[in-house]
Amino acid sequence: MSARIQAIVERLGVGPDETILEVGCGHGVAVDIICRRLVGGRLVAIDRSAKMIEAARRRNAAHEAAGLVGFHVASLETFDPGAQRFDAVLAIRVGLFHREPRRARMLVEPWLKPGGRIVAEFDEP
Repeated sequence: MSARIQAIVERLGVGPDETILEVGCGHGVAVDIICRRLVGGRLVAIDRSAKMIEAARRRNAAHEAAGLVGFHVASLETFDPGAQRFDAVLAIRVGLFHREPRRARMLVEPWLKPGGRIVAEFDEP
């Protein structure tokens, strides 16, 4: 398990009943960490790469089977959560949050529940 990703998820402060969106889930390392904290909550994980979604699904097959996570091939710009709202949005090394943080936040803020939070980290691995 990545200590770096573990520390970022700690900053997110996932509650057991929260609904979380992870943008750019990659191989699903953070997905696993978050799902281990969920009891009645749910994680939605998106990535623009179908290969990354497949890798994340393999890594997290048990969490997906338990209904804790749903995976979607989508970019931040194309994702449509419908009526679903999130307690928190997590983005680790997502270029848009680094290059255009204001625009990225404007895209996700409407998807947040009142008091919702965004944790966007663009660090070196």
